[in-house]
Amino acid sequence: MAVQNLQNHSQRVPGFLAVGALLLLTFIGGAVNLYKSVGDHQRLYSAALVPVLTACVFFVGMFARRFALRAQDRAIRAEESLRHYILTGKPLDARLEPLQVVALRFAGDDEFPALATRAAEQNLAPADIKKQVKYWRPDTYRV
Repeated sequence: MAVQNLQNHSQRVPGFLAVGALLLLTFIGGAVNLYKSVGDHQRLYSAALVPVLTACVFFVGMFARRFALRAQDRAIRAEESLRHYILTGKPLDARLEPLQVVALRFAGDDEFPALATRAAEQNLAPADIKKQVKYWRPDTYRV
């Protein structure tokens, strides 16, 4: 794997995107079938099930992904709080938002405390925090 940096740190899961595309196509096909079944009461119920169940599967997938990312954000916040405390002897600034802390995890130990302070004082966006990292610390575990 190439050395991780600002340009290549985002991870994409092709299977997740492919399943999303298949769900979209299934939903569209089911909606077309439902539209064509509006006058036929015998087909209406079964035709309505396809788009409804497809939408439910899509939202379950989105919620599962969001819940997993939230759990990772909590773990990252705990790790970075401990790292900040080890490096400075002080707790991480409470003004930092979770996504700011997630962005700070890429900063090397030498620049982490100063960048954390600057991020809290200037309310830097996560993308701006990542741009200011000089010595990138890779994180290959986040999905």
